[in-house]
Parts: sequence; structure tokens; C-alpha cells
Amino acid sequence: MKKETKMVPKIPAEPEAPVVIEQFLCFALYSASLAMTKLYQSRLKPLGLTYPQYLVLLALWERDNVTVSEIGERVQLDSGTLSQLLKRLEQTGIISRRRDVGNDERRVLISLTKQGHQLKIDAAGVPADMISVMDTSCDELTDLTFRVKELRQKLISALP
Repeated sequence: MKKETKMVPKIPAEPEAPVVIEQFLCFALYSASLAMTKLYQSRLKPLGLTYPQYLVLLALWERDNVTVSEIGERVQLDSGTLSQLLKRLEQTGIISRRRDVGNDERRVLISLTKQGHQLKIDAAGVPADMISVMDTSCDELTDLTFRVKELRQKLISALP
């Protein structure tokens, strides 16, 4: 009689901890962010914008006349960095800052000027240009964006 052998499922080995810098997720994210920023800078320079200024403007083009803290939450910038950035945008005539006299004078409201609204039109081709040079399908980019946002939330939840 033939002896039956039981199939024992293989337990996957514990993944090895990264050893060299190229194996670390933190480095992959950091270096990808640097490359993305450099790529954006080449498209934003003709518009007179830095990458962080562009992020703030993206938030304002989506929703105008908001508080400084709302912008900070949206673009993940601390108040010190954001204050300097907003001062520069105001000096160039792209935004205006004013106290919220009607509700709370401590709050500062940020609004786009006519020039800020025009800049949205001038910058309209930037996202499509970025997508085209990345040579990645929109579905892949959407999936990657979703997964990175999920990771960001996990990282924020793990903060002390």
C-alpha cells in the first residue's frame, strides 16, 4: 500500500530587514520625492513658482478664501514655513491676506487675487505634462497615489 503524504503548506520566510540604502522604503520615498520636486521645478520656474508655493496654490484653486491653518493642514506645512511662503506670494500679488474681522480677528484669511486666478489658467498644463513624462498609466498613478496616502495615514497614526 502506498503511504499518503500530507501536503504541508510552506510558511513564507520572514522578510529580511533592509541592509543597503536602496532597500529602505524611507529612502525610496525620499529620493522619489526629490526627483518629483525637481521635475516640477523645471515646469514651475517659468511661472515664477516654487514647488511648495504651487502646492499652496493647488489648495487655494480648489477652495479659496480660507484660513492659514486650513492651508497648513491641506499641504502639510508648519506655520513658520507657511507664513514665509504666504508673505512671498502676497508680495508677488498672487494672494491677499486679511484678518477675519467678522468672526475672529486672530484668524487670517487667504484669498487669490486676479493674478492668482490667472496663474491657475497659466499652470493648467502642468499636471498633464507631468503625467506624460512619467511614462506611467493614469490607473497606475491613481493606485500608487492611493497606496502612498494609506501609508502616510499609517505613519501619522504611529507618531508618538
